[in-house]
Amino acid sequence: MPIKIPNNLPAAHVLEGENIFVMDADRAYSQDIRPLRLIILNLMPIKSVTETQLLRLLGNTSLQVEVDFIYTESYVPSHTSHAYLTEFYGTFAEVRHKKYDGMIITGAPVENMAFEEVAYWDEVAEIMEWSKKHVYSVFHICWGAQAGLYYHYGIKKHDVPQKIFGVYPHHLCVEHEKLLRGFDDIFYVPHSRYTENRREDIERVPELAILAEAEGEAGPYIIANLEARQFFITGHAEYDPLTLKQEYDRDEAAGLHPNIPQNYYPDDDPRQTPVVRWRSVAHLLFANWLNYYVYQETPYELDSLYKERD
Repeated sequence: MPIKIPNNLPAAHVLEGENIFVMDADRAYSQDIRPLRLIILNLMPIKSVTETQLLRLLGNTSLQVEVDFIYTESYVPSHTSHAYLTEFYGTFAEVRHKKYDGMIITGAPVENMAFEEVAYWDEVAEIMEWSKKHVYSVFHICWGAQAGLYYHYGIKKHDVPQKIFGVYPHHLCVEHEKLLRGFDDIFYVPHSRYTENRREDIERVPELAILAEAEGEAGPYIIANLEARQFFITGHAEYDPLTLKQEYDRDEAAGLHPNIPQNYYPDDDPRQTPVVRWRSVAHLLFANWLNYYVYQETPYELDSLYKERD
């Protein structure tokens, strides 16, 4: 089934070129079907890149998905034009009366700042509070995961001695969890961050479970409150093949002398083409979330969601 996105969204052309079935709003309205309704709070500065990465994974399922994008009014990104935001995005004020099957909160390039110092923190906190009774399942990514763990459970992030940067092997920490169905015993996921959430802090919160963890320095990868259907993902399974390369080349050109991303280039040689080890895991992760924690459990009548979450 297709993913329904705003008319003329640039990501549609990329996805169609990859044979991912997309449907614009006009065509979707003609279908007599109740699609899954998702909302994405996109906090990344270049919106179109993150849109394409997420829609590629959301569109590769048998479910029809309808997506709304929102941005923060309290801080307007300088890398995305106002005209683009006006055409393809809404604000929280415009959607706060609605209810959704699922929500994604993306990362943001502000992890070295205290949460309260982030220009849009109050608005993000308000949206996370709103999500408790207006969204059936919420999927937090990278800084969005750290923000969610801090806001909902008081779990702090900690600086690390050097950037966690590369494609790390992970293992499962639980058995027979639906979100992880089909995962290999060892699987790879990209990470790119200067901070971490520590296992001991997470384990102090009885509602939370660590579902998967990286080998070595990258630490807990998937943390969840399964009863509340909240997922906190510290890595970037959605990354494109060259995303880490672009980050490395940017920092190298700026004279920052970054470490070569681990397990990414053959023989750790940046002159070679990176090896993609995480594509299948990315599709499994998003497909399992949509199927088991959104589609199969969400009430058909979204107006009854308040009762479900009360």
